[in-house]
Amino acid sequence: MQVLLWLLVFIGTFLIMEFMAWFTHKYVMHGFLWILHKDHHHKKHKSWWERNDLFFVFYAVVSMSFIMLHDDTTFWVGQPIGFGILAYGIAYFTVHDIFIHQRFKIFRNVNHWYAKGVRRAHKTHHKNIGKNKGECFGMLVVPFKYFKTK
Repeated sequence: MQVLLWLLVFIGTFLIMEFMAWFTHKYVMHGFLWILHKDHHHKKHKSWWERNDLFFVFYAVVSMSFIMLHDDTTFWVGQPIGFGILAYGIAYFTVHDIFIHQRFKIFRNVNHWYAKGVRRAHKTHHKNIGKNKGECFGMLVVPFKYFKTK
């Protein structure tokens, strides 16, 4: 029973992180912390590192904090929450930074309809290089209009 609860908290955290990614992107990255996210839309730098990467660092610290603060008797949920955030971070990095932005040159020839839709949606988001009016979405939940059947 405890393993089932652990897994439910882990999966729930992973799914909540999809909402957090959307919310953070729309209201924080394209809001009051645009100064950190701006270099992700304007490639005027030659560095592999972007100020935008500080958002990854923030969520990594949150994840590690939950894992380290976990206690079997008083805060057992710290571990599944921390690992749920970590799992989402790994998935997000794989999809967004490796698959979409090709920071590492792998997954270039993926030809699946869902993968194409995710790339198309992200490309549409990046067409807007300004702070406002850019459509924001998560990694898993992408508007259906981007999935063409042709």
